[in-house]
Order: sequence, then structure tokens, then C-alpha cells
Amino acid sequence: GGGVRSFHGTAAARSAYSPLSDRHERPWNTGLVVVPQQMAYVVERFGRFLKVLEPGLNIIIPVVDNIAYVHSLKEEAIPIPNQMAITSDNVTLQIDGVLYTRIVDPYKASYGVTDALFAISQLAQTTMRSELGKMSLDQTFKDRDALNLAIVSAIQAAAANWGVEALRYEIRDIQAPKSIKESMDKQAEAERRKRAAILDSEAEQLSEINVAEGRKKAQVLASEASLQERINSAKGEALAIEQVAAATAKGIRELSSAIKGEGGGDAVSLRLAERYIQAFEQIAKEGNTILLPANAGDPAAMVGSAMGIFNNLKRQGE
Repeated sequence: GGGVRSFHGTAAARSAYSPLSDRHERPWNTGLVVVPQQMAYVVERFGRFLKVLEPGLNIIIPVVDNIAYVHSLKEEAIPIPNQMAITSDNVTLQIDGVLYTRIVDPYKASYGVTDALFAISQLAQTTMRSELGKMSLDQTFKDRDALNLAIVSAIQAAAANWGVEALRYEIRDIQAPKSIKESMDKQAEAERRKRAAILDSEAEQLSEINVAEGRKKAQVLASEASLQERINSAKGEALAIEQVAAATAKGIRELSSAIKGEGGGDAVSLRLAERYIQAFEQIAKEGNTILLPANAGDPAAMVGSAMGIFNNLKRQGE
């Protein structure tokens, strides 16, 4: 039933794009046709579309029916050749990529376009140049994922009419002119030096902050230690005064008890006489001039006067 028409298009197109030059040869129409899995045979009857044969055993009429197109339904990787593109900041780039596609509608792939995969590869090239023209040089290198998605989205609308689904696009290589590469290298080096300088300054700043914090904490600890020392000293002095006062009070109480006991008055008189004599001895040691009372030679009179004062105070206390 006539020569097969391949979906790969004309010989000129195939020679211009060699990856699409493979042909899917149709089997002889003997009435029984076995279609492999993930393949689709488009059958025409008297030149008019009849049906698409499903995988497995199919029965068609020899001579009357003709297998016009053979399509693979597997995912195919179409290399997009290296081409020139101009960015929005007028930099010329050499760029290539890979487009992953799959035929989802054999009827549209057969009758919607002469060669579906060749057409979509050409569309991918023009779309890639168009999308690159919307981006600056820096964006092109930084936002590859966004560029890939934009290319797939732009291709998908036209590819749907050809029965082809654009799955994804991957940029393989972007080559900038030598002068641009040198400028980019210098810029990258300057950026690295800038980051290093920033890191050094941040480290120095952090070091100074740590030193200042350490000094602050040391001063706080020193002041707290000094305060605690003064508190402890005050507590110690208060305790000493309290203990001296308690000892003095105890001594006075014991002395009072002793005075009230038998022979207490004599003991007080004896103690006063001793103190009187010791006072005169001390005065004689410390100076050349001594002022003596009129009865300095009569210690008994002095002791008697002192005892009189003591007895008067005692009666007042009672």
C-alpha cells in the first residue's frame, strides 16, 4: 500500500538536523499487524485517516489500508544546537541545551505539522533567543531554572497543537565572549575580596565586643566583690561590737554581783586605790609638769571620796 510517510519531514530538514534523521520503518501490510509497546501506527484508507493502531495484534485490509505514519510514544531528548543570543544588556552569548518531549497525540503529530519533533526543536531555538533577550547577563547565569521554565511554558502552547508535550528544557552550556569572561572573573575576584574584608571586619568587631563584654563583666564582678567585702566587713564589725558589748555587759553584771556580795565594798576600795596610784605613775612618765590635788598625799581621802560617789549612784539606782 504505497511508501510510508515518516514524521521526520523532508530530507533537507533531516540533513539540517541530524538527530532527527532516524526513520521508523513500517511493517508490510499482510492484514495482521503487530504494534510494539509505546509505538503508534497511523492508518489511512484510500488516503484518508482511518485510525491509530494500539499496541498488540491489529487486523487491517491489505492494499486498501496503508500505515502512513509511525510514531514512538517514548520520551525523547532533542539536542538544541549551539546558537547565538543577545541578552537585555546587549551581551552576545553562545548557548545550547536539551529539550525533552513526548508525542501524546499521534493524529495531531501526523497531520498538524510536517515533522512534529523537528518543528518543536526549531521553536525551542527561537524561544530560547527570545527569553534570553528579556534577561540580563547576570540573570542568565543566576536564574537558569527560571529560564528553563520560561522556555518550556512558551513551547507548550504551540506544541499542544502538534500533539507533542514539552516536558522540560535544560541549558547545557552558556559561553560568554572572552572580554566578558575576563570582566566576570575580575568581578568575582573583587566580590570574594569584598566578602573576605567584610568577614575580617565582622570578626574584628566581634572580638572588640567580646573584649568589652569581658571587661564589663569583670568590672561588675569586681564591684559586686567589693560590695560583698564591705558588707562582710560591716557584719564583722557589728558582730565584734555586739560581742564586746555583750562581754562588757556580762562583766558589769558580774562586777555588780561581786560588789553586792560579802567584802564587795572593800574590794572596790582596794581597786580604786590601785587605779589612783597607777594614774599618778602614768602622769609622771608622760610629762614634766604634774598638777596634783590638794590632798594628793592622802590616798585614803581620795578613795573615800570615790566610794562616796559610788554609794550615791548605787542608792539612786535602787
